[in-house]
Amino acid sequence: MSQTKGKQQTTSTNGDDFSRDTTLELLSNRRRRFALHYLKHRNGEPKSVSEIAEHVASWENDKSIEELSYIERKRVRNALRQFHLPKMDDHGFVDYDSDRGEVRLTDAAREANFYVDSIMGGEIPWGVYYLGLSAVGMALVAGLWLNVFPFSQISALTCGIFFVTALAVSSLGHFYDNYYRMRLGGQDEPPEVNKR
Repeated sequence: MSQTKGKQQTTSTNGDDFSRDTTLELLSNRRRRFALHYLKHRNGEPKSVSEIAEHVASWENDKSIEELSYIERKRVRNALRQFHLPKMDDHGFVDYDSDRGEVRLTDAAREANFYVDSIMGGEIPWGVYYLGLSAVGMALVAGLWLNVFPFSQISALTCGIFFVTALAVSSLGHFYDNYYRMRLGGQDEPPEVNKR
């Protein structure tokens, strides 16, 4: 990493230079996740701090931008200006021009994919789902091996086709869930907001 203007600069075009610890630390704060989501969804175009703050405050307060009070906007704007954006700038996620009040994603952050695995409500985590699918597969194999009804009525090829198809459909669903629903910038609102 090279040093420029006293901050760390990333040199990778695919986001590999963001260390795991740095990425986890930056994404551990909801305001920073929301700001990063907003910038990524706008393809890294430069945005004003006020515009970012309005969207972040809207998502935090579960209100439309028009419904936000002056205090709600100001609280988020001040926190972004004084703490969150300088921190994101120091770690190479954004270029923050405090004089102009403008923020843009760095090239590395624009090309990197950040995923937020947010499980709320009645959703089943993918790990638990795959455990269940594995249990079904084991039951199929045991039933075929022991020649137990109703498995005795089904060919091994049919069971194999069923299981491979179920695994393929599940994998496609998991890919869609991760890449489109859980990826920061993948939808209009951050994954956490979509689940309310």
